[in-house]
Amino acid sequence: MRRFGIALLTAVTLSGALSAAPAQAHDRQPPLGIDHCTATACHFDVPPGTYDVRVALGGEAASSTSIGGETRRSLLPETAVAAGERVTRSFTVNVRIPEGEPTGPDGTPGLDLTLGGSAPALSGIRVTPARHARQIILIGDSTVCDQPGDPYSGWGQQLPQYLRKGVSVANYADSGESTVTYLQNPQLWATVQPLIRPADLVLVQLAHNDKTTDEATYRANLETLVAGIRDRGGEPVLVTPIVRRWFNADGTLNNNTALLVNGLGVDHPAVIRSVAAAEDVPLIDLTAKTKALVESLGVEGSKALYLYNEKRDNTHTSVHGATVYAGLVRDELLARHLVPEGRVRVG
Repeated sequence: MRRFGIALLTAVTLSGALSAAPAQAHDRQPPLGIDHCTATACHFDVPPGTYDVRVALGGEAASSTSIGGETRRSLLPETAVAAGERVTRSFTVNVRIPEGEPTGPDGTPGLDLTLGGSAPALSGIRVTPARHARQIILIGDSTVCDQPGDPYSGWGQQLPQYLRKGVSVANYADSGESTVTYLQNPQLWATVQPLIRPADLVLVQLAHNDKTTDEATYRANLETLVAGIRDRGGEPVLVTPIVRRWFNADGTLNNNTALLVNGLGVDHPAVIRSVAAAEDVPLIDLTAKTKALVESLGVEGSKALYLYNEKRDNTHTSVHGATVYAGLVRDELLARHLVPEGRVRVG
């Protein structure tokens, strides 16, 4: 167990909850204090909702702290603080049931945070309901989802660390899903659509599992998702799939396996681009971005992005790869002015 200045930890307070219960009921709750924290983690007994977390980092010795939470989400990147100094950081976190994949186990009730980094030091923390947070909802497959165990990680699992207070990530991506199954499963689209609020961003990346979906059906499914998001007042964003790490002899990824062309000849990224143009939907071309990156790293250098070394897996990403790919998504959100600069971490 890592050690840090637990005696310096200030009381944790909860000033209320979201609209799930009357505000006056939560005003009567006693503050959550130091007894809810250990040297490596904190647990807050709060209902599902969206919460702002403000932390003070640092101690008497030099420190370096990262914060994760819930189902292995990265919420705050590792932050170094000089000896005797303090810095404050804030982020917004989504608490839901199930806390990870929508078809997975419920997980632990409340909000759980974990302290990581080479020398973690938490000197204060405050958790309050987020009153005006914007939500980024993710719809996708196993390359996006909150993966439950090492060494796997989806890029959606790493995206929260790039966002500041005021923007939360609600990751409803689920392993093994195609456009067909996502729309059919009542735990997925029928559950997610009512949660979309006006002005929410809804990022959709579904392609890897549409191996037997014909082009007309695939296109229609994407159009259904776009229309359903808009019906709720949300803003759809179509995302082309990350490439598979499948090289040609010349070191390129110009083949159907890498570029997500299925057995029926359906070019998924091309269809997504076409639907985005026809429906006037913002597009994040993650296929093009990840292709360029993987090719630039080459056969050996790109292995660390995926689980090749651990599993001989050229589809699913490592924590490192998911973090890099989440950074690409962050860059595209900024470039398209979908999230204000002040709400995004760029360092």
